[in-house]
Amino acid sequence: MDVDLTPKLPKNVFGGDGGSYQAWCPDDLGMLKRGNIGAAKLGLQKNGLALPRYSDSAKVAYVLQGNGVAGVVLPEKDEKVIGIRKGDAIALPFGAVTWWYNKEDTELIVLFLGDTSKGHKAGSFTDFYLTGTNGIFTGFSSEFVSRAWDVDESTVKALVGSQSGKGIVKLDGSIKLPDPKKEDRDRLVYNCEEAPLDVDIKNGGRVVVLNTKNLPLVAEIGLGADLVKLDGGAMCSPGFSCDSALQVTYIVSGSGRVQVVGVDGKRVLETTVKAGQLFIVPRFFVVSKICDPDGMSWFSIITTPDPVFTHLAGRTSVWKALSPAVLEASFKVSSEVEKKFRGTRTSDEIFFPPSK
Repeated sequence: MDVDLTPKLPKNVFGGDGGSYQAWCPDDLGMLKRGNIGAAKLGLQKNGLALPRYSDSAKVAYVLQGNGVAGVVLPEKDEKVIGIRKGDAIALPFGAVTWWYNKEDTELIVLFLGDTSKGHKAGSFTDFYLTGTNGIFTGFSSEFVSRAWDVDESTVKALVGSQSGKGIVKLDGSIKLPDPKKEDRDRLVYNCEEAPLDVDIKNGGRVVVLNTKNLPLVAEIGLGADLVKLDGGAMCSPGFSCDSALQVTYIVSGSGRVQVVGVDGKRVLETTVKAGQLFIVPRFFVVSKICDPDGMSWFSIITTPDPVFTHLAGRTSVWKALSPAVLEASFKVSSEVEKKFRGTRTSDEIFFPPSK
């Protein structure tokens, strides 16, 4: 494969006093374009408001830091006003209109990962703003705005010209936005930091999986996700997605080493990954990670709502399922070597604690 898999940081797209919007560029990270994946990050300062917009792509939003409020209007539905906090995963299907607001001192940071296969540009999101200097009102003539919304000329001028901000604005502290409703989180949000663990291995790591069972709306966007926390020095078993899905990984915290092996047994990536970086594992390629002493966590989307992985080491390894004679012949080794190979990792599953 001739695509560079090196992990990348995002680039600033726009911003101001209210916050910033960053995105990963498909020209820098070629797998975005090849895999039709978009990735972006929104950061809001205190009283920062991300103006209402909709996107050409279905997404999963993941709150990396802070607390805030989000408004979500699904097609032909009423507005849901939700309180959001670190660890929240939010499914955003096509046509969803959203706004985001931070009223706290700590910066609110939200990661967006999604499918751009039906978008305008492969590998990047295109957002359509309802207000602001690049909002839809600025594109229509006064006559069309007046007739469509049945308002007079002075109201048209106010609607079109009052908001001088683009994308993100900083509100006066006296402006009060709608309060979130606890019931609005139902079936729309799943907190990966507080959810029951799907995998929990002592001194190894923990996993929370986002799928159609705990957040049915992901079926509509066609994406699954998981949050993985690896303990210091632990290893994640070599494995691959066996249902042709791509795995898009954002490093939330910590650092570690990663290796990816592709076609013909060629190692296509060997590097150190750090917090804030994004990398993509191609379909069927095998990936493994060993984290540094301080541990490492990552949030991934998988391009199927109910992903299936095959692991090559540990108790559930595919090697354990193959017959001894096949292994001896395939590796061209003695039965003694085969027994040593098969006899290891009989209790460990997908995470391996550091050696003592």
